[in-house]
Amino acid sequence: MKGFVFHGPGTSAWEDVAEPDLKDPADVVVRVETTSICGTDLHILQGDVPEVAAGTVLGHEAVGEIVETGREVRTVRPGDRVLVSCISACGRCRYCREGTYGQCRGGGGWLLGNRIDGAQAEYVRVPFADHSVHLLPGAVDSQDAVLFADTFPTGYEVGVLNGSVRPGDTVAVVGAGPVGLAAIVTARLYSPDRIIAVDRLPGRLESAARFGADARVLASDEPEQLVEDLTDGLGADVTIEAVGIPETFEMCTRMVRPGGHVANVGVHGKPAALHLEDLWLKDLTIRTGLVDTSSVPMLLSMLNAGRLTTSPMITHVFELEAMEEAYEVFAGAEDTGALKIALRGPQVYRADRSSLVATAG
Repeated sequence: MKGFVFHGPGTSAWEDVAEPDLKDPADVVVRVETTSICGTDLHILQGDVPEVAAGTVLGHEAVGEIVETGREVRTVRPGDRVLVSCISACGRCRYCREGTYGQCRGGGGWLLGNRIDGAQAEYVRVPFADHSVHLLPGAVDSQDAVLFADTFPTGYEVGVLNGSVRPGDTVAVVGAGPVGLAAIVTARLYSPDRIIAVDRLPGRLESAARFGADARVLASDEPEQLVEDLTDGLGADVTIEAVGIPETFEMCTRMVRPGGHVANVGVHGKPAALHLEDLWLKDLTIRTGLVDTSSVPMLLSMLNAGRLTTSPMITHVFELEAMEEAYEVFAGAEDTGALKIALRGPQVYRADRSSLVATAG
């Protein structure tokens, strides 16, 4: 089969790889219908995630069909259509019992495309399947569903929940990429007074407006001053960092009000300064974290009920074999306008047809 293989910083290829086999009785093998590219994948290619070994198939977001199950798997069977979570949960350790699957100490956590081969391939092995794949409602399209493998639970859990967004809050989201947009959509569930989006690209600010941001400002146009003006000098109740560079993290700590919350979502490859000489008296709560995906069943239920807006986030669709081109488009978002890219296998589920239909290959 084919997969997208990381060979070290700056080097990768769509090439022949071994088909996955069951390695544990709790595993399943999934035929990939739809996968996607995450900003974290770009961080890996840049060398910002050094624990990813050369030779690893990348990707941690997928929708597909179960083709094989281990003897201990109880919740799914061959033929089931599932969402593959970006986090694998053993279900037994202290953290899993508390629902913080990203910190799993029983062999799980972020495995796919990190410590084991991932989902940017024709097939993927998923460990701890009973806790790591989710049956999909029949009305849910694969391209919508793949956003719930990582993007939406990350924006919601690491951004909105860690930021403790409450009714009436002013929320500033720095970075209007896919995760930042997901934070905007899910923050609106808590009825904030206003959401301010900050980004360096005008096109992404236009997307932020479509997804519910009340105010938008370019990173080059004094966003801190806008926040101050809109809050009578107080600052934002919650700032959500969704980029992953020192400048945006430090901006978030300056824009937040005394007693406010900073939620860091971005993946950082370099140290960011924590200016305690200025922050020690502000009574801030700063939260970091890896997504747990414990919210996936609830978010999928809301998607199925039509209560979450997702489709406009998929801006480009490719066949799997065009993976290298898709990466170029995604990495060049400033010129291409890419937000989220869907890559489709030989068959993909289309909700409007209620069936698996062949795609051009």
